[in-house]
Amino acid sequence: MADSSTTQGIKTVLHPVSDLEAAKAVYTALLGFPPQTDESYYVGFEAEGQHIGLVPGGAAQGMAAPVAYWQVEDIEAKLAEVTAAGATVKDKPREVGGGRVVATFTDPDGNVLGVLQDR
Repeated sequence: MADSSTTQGIKTVLHPVSDLEAAKAVYTALLGFPPQTDESYYVGFEAEGQHIGLVPGGAAQGMAAPVAYWQVEDIEAKLAEVTAAGATVKDKPREVGGGRVVATFTDPDGNVLGVLQDR
């Protein structure tokens, strides 16, 4: 029985990069096509139903590794569920444009996981 707080799978993975142009070249070669979003602050690829994002300076923002974002219907409900189960909210929900809201949390081992909701 599904409810509004079930996930819709991993739809977005964000990668922290130190050299945006170098990373863009590698991901373009890997995927076989150029990015759909190509800005100085963010480069994004749409690949087979997944969004692959390159975040320049991500390490300075606390991204130590790629972060997978699980798509959810209700970000607040999902955060309440995972924190009740032992997770810790790292970054509270915030809008990042286009009606998309994102948040991150850590599991009991400190792994960073993300959730996103399109409103």
